[in-house]
Amino acid sequence: MYPSEEQLRAGALARILERNRLVARVAIARKNGARIVFANGCFDILHVGHVRYLEAARALGDLLVVGINTDAQVRQLKGAGRPFVAERERAEIIASLRAVDLVTIFPEPTVETLLLAIRPDIHAKGTDYTADTVPERDVVRSYGGRVAIVGDPKDHSSSNMIVRLNQPNTVTDTVTDTVTSDE
Repeated sequence: MYPSEEQLRAGALARILERNRLVARVAIARKNGARIVFANGCFDILHVGHVRYLEAARALGDLLVVGINTDAQVRQLKGAGRPFVAERERAEIIASLRAVDLVTIFPEPTVETLLLAIRPDIHAKGTDYTADTVPERDVVRSYGGRVAIVGDPKDHSSSNMIVRLNQPNTVTDTVTDTVTSDE
């Protein structure tokens, strides 16, 4: 028998934790020998670059924790009109991905406080960074962690997708014209 939609949704929601519960779950996993990996982002409009980033991060360890920026922080980072998807929904989408074990939403402008709270073995960042340009690199190194750059080249972006969605699309226009002429 296949799980119901409610069961699947409940599974994803159960992986979204407040900070105190997250710290406790990470501590238990670490005590059991798990290598903890942390990734973070806005994840406003999910695209293949996000999926590849998270899958590559997960491959580095045993437990992938993903930090999601709050709506207020996304607005500060991306500008007015963002996010398009509310923080709880973004968290649920990310938590539903096979590569992701735990998700938390963080309100701070950077992930430094969260990194210090869970002290992941590896802080995974996307290819728009280098090991020397990751803003939190000194915090990660201060507790003995390491920074890893993962994912495919930065050829994908939610912001670019939004721009493209607002422009005429010749492929879509062609399909629409074809469908209309067949009626």
